[in-house]
Amino acid sequence: MNVKMIGKYLGRILTLNSLCMVPPLFIGLFLGEFESFWSFLVAIGAQMLVAILLMLVPIKDKTIYAKEGMVIVALSWIFISLFGALPFYFSRSIPSFVDALFETVSGFTTTGASVVANVEILPKSILFWRSFTHWLGGMGVLVLILAIAPSHGGSGMPLHILRAESPGPVVGKLAPKLSLTVRILYTIYVVLTLMQLVFLLCGGMPFFDALLTSFGTAGTGGFGIKNDSMASYSPYIQTVTASFMVLFAINFSIYFLVLMKDWRGVLKNTELRVFLFIVAASTFGIAFMVQDDFGGQFPTALRHAFFQVSSMISSSGFATVNYEFWPELAKSIIVMLMFIGACAGSTGGGFKVSRIVILWKSIKADIKKILHPRSVTVPTMDGKALEKTVVERCFTFLFIYVAIFAVSVLLLSIEGLDFTSNFTAVSACLNNIGPGFGEVGPASNFGGLAVFSKVVLIFDMLLGRLEIFPLLLILLPSTWRKAS
Repeated sequence: MNVKMIGKYLGRILTLNSLCMVPPLFIGLFLGEFESFWSFLVAIGAQMLVAILLMLVPIKDKTIYAKEGMVIVALSWIFISLFGALPFYFSRSIPSFVDALFETVSGFTTTGASVVANVEILPKSILFWRSFTHWLGGMGVLVLILAIAPSHGGSGMPLHILRAESPGPVVGKLAPKLSLTVRILYTIYVVLTLMQLVFLLCGGMPFFDALLTSFGTAGTGGFGIKNDSMASYSPYIQTVTASFMVLFAINFSIYFLVLMKDWRGVLKNTELRVFLFIVAASTFGIAFMVQDDFGGQFPTALRHAFFQVSSMISSSGFATVNYEFWPELAKSIIVMLMFIGACAGSTGGGFKVSRIVILWKSIKADIKKILHPRSVTVPTMDGKALEKTVVERCFTFLFIYVAIFAVSVLLLSIEGLDFTSNFTAVSACLNNIGPGFGEVGPASNFGGLAVFSKVVLIFDMLLGRLEIFPLLLILLPSTWRKAS
């Protein structure tokens, strides 16, 4: 384990995190929010001090392997969360440090689960930082480092970082050089964010609201700046936001294929077709079920159904209505969408559509093999045979995912809340969704949970965003032993 190189990268990520606090620092100064201003100044100073100490350590061996890459990613997300919570805590916007940490982890992991009952009274500089963490965490903070700074860990190091931080079972290159791939991904991310910002401004949304809503949508995070989330905005703004939630939930490699005019590759993409089918079927199905709630107005029901389906499958967590009053079947579909999640290679959370497709194709091949033992059956996806290691990794992920989910529900049950609240709270945090049902529904928040429950859910949010393995790796004693 190359501990010194890990420390060096932690120093770099803390430097970047402190620089990202500069915009809200100046917003606080400009608006006269001096308590927030000093909070950001102290947080920046503390991070820079730790960063300098870590980067001053002399290093001879700059080699980084897959294990170090995962450890760097896991520790970086823990460090930026701890330091990112300081402005909330020092400004007394969130007086409890555990609550401040919960809000920050929820922001960086793009979960959107909040402990704040009245967000409209928060200083604008704090609101900006709260939503900006979504945008930073959407594509990955370390991926941003790879995009703007050269690598110092050998030719394979960037790929180890990208694989550890990017969601999905497979991470590939869009260009011969990985650094160029990362820049392409971030360019697409920025362009889509700016496009949404322009569309929202065209709908008459105030610039500050539009910017923060774009941050939340791009990162599929869902932190709203209104107590009713998106309910008070116009149908146009709701439709634009819902549409961009779907766009950000699509694998970004699809947009690269569009830019390359590879329409055949786009149309052949199994994950994209399955994802769009789920969105369409769920939207129309729920709309038919809830149209009576909107006076029989099917277009209105369709708009709200599309918004909630987009919000849940993309793991954004925005809301336009309190869907807890919808029919049981509609609510069951929403819970199902929580687990399915977005496409791999997007900013969305959940189990990922690609994993579901891979598991389904693998199961079909196994059943066919049982029925016809002499046949040669190889599961394929997009016309290519699936590697055995990819299939095995999906099944491993599923087993660990279910185990963590079950243990988390049991731990939350200690507090004594009802099963629906416990189940959907874990589902919302492990899948990086945001609101659940019951005590943590769209009309409530996570502030009323016990400290122990919040700590469990903080861990779940990090596990969900980092897709389990990096965070579990740092907990294994064997990770830190020197190789013999």
